[in-house]
Amino acid sequence: MKNIGWLVVCIVLFFSACSRESVRTVNPDASPEARKLLDFLYEIQGKYILSGQHNFISTGSKYTDLIKEKTGRHPAVWGSDFSFCYEGDEPIRFQHCGPLNLPDPGNITSYDALQSLDVGFTGLTPHEARQNMVDTVIDRHSEGFIITLMWHACPPGFGDCCDGDDIWVMEDRPTRQQWDELTTEGTLLNNAWRVQADTVAFYLKQLRDAGVPVLWRPYHEMNGVWFWWCNHRGENGFKKLWIMMYDYYVNHHKLDNLIWVWNANAPRDIPGDEAYPYEAFWPGLEYVDVLAADVYRDDWKPTHHDDLVKLAGGKPIAIGEAAPPPNIDVLTSQTGWTWFMPWGNLVLWGNGVDIFRELFESGVVLAKEDVIFENGNYRIKREE
Repeated sequence: MKNIGWLVVCIVLFFSACSRESVRTVNPDASPEARKLLDFLYEIQGKYILSGQHNFISTGSKYTDLIKEKTGRHPAVWGSDFSFCYEGDEPIRFQHCGPLNLPDPGNITSYDALQSLDVGFTGLTPHEARQNMVDTVIDRHSEGFIITLMWHACPPGFGDCCDGDDIWVMEDRPTRQQWDELTTEGTLLNNAWRVQADTVAFYLKQLRDAGVPVLWRPYHEMNGVWFWWCNHRGENGFKKLWIMMYDYYVNHHKLDNLIWVWNANAPRDIPGDEAYPYEAFWPGLEYVDVLAADVYRDDWKPTHHDDLVKLAGGKPIAIGEAAPPPNIDVLTSQTGWTWFMPWGNLVLWGNGVDIFRELFESGVVLAKEDVIFENGNYRIKREE
């Protein structure tokens, strides 16, 4: 009987260990849907890369559908933004980033053409725009698209509406005292942040309840100098904000459908437009499922990829935003990327559509049509 008892204990310990090893998500209570999606990213890492496309919140799936129209295939990753409601006198300055109450710029193929637009307003409220997006996301997920969402957030205390200059603050970022108040539980500024976070959690819960896993990449490009959440270094800097959101969404709101994507900018040394090394803003492996970098201006330095791989410790990495898309030479030399996503209408600038055609024919880049989605599982069609 003693031997049987030890055998039972060993079996329990064995299966307990196997169970722990199978949980790759940093949230131990992540939904089965989230776990399956993250497992798929691990499976394709170093072999394939998923194509993606960002869509502005005010126009549904416009740019995903545009790529299908011009190439015959859909990008596999569907992206959008909870965004903000623009209040100010110069909407054209922020139009390309997709404020929720501004119309899409149309098929504009140059910066000069964009600047010449007479931009109006859609009349959508924040709730209407976000609810429309959530409804679209549920439909796109049911069709087999992989979903990634972000949030251009107004500073805490502003609510959902602010001038673009309140988000793109450059050197007018929060002081150390303001930052400490923001990230200290129970302060007025921290409570204002929670109200904003509650607002977006309302929509993420709809996606959770619909079984939609989300590649969630809040507070992106934190190592740059442009957003209010940028360039806050060290243990009490951006790291504290990230962990605060993770804890609030995972433990308070029970958002177990989120895959946590820490999305920096590719480091660069451009006066007034700097992006600093990843490490100074890194919250730690225990709070991040996927590491991403935004790469603009064809700045495909190997170090942008290699330094992220080193920081990731084996976790997947991705190109959170790009313009233009990476070409096949980039993706066959920087093999760690698991997806890339051109930004909105910027995919039309230069030869972005031609690059998509080449990528879809490469055998390396996966369109939605190359991925079978059944019962919450993803597998590659061409491997059958």
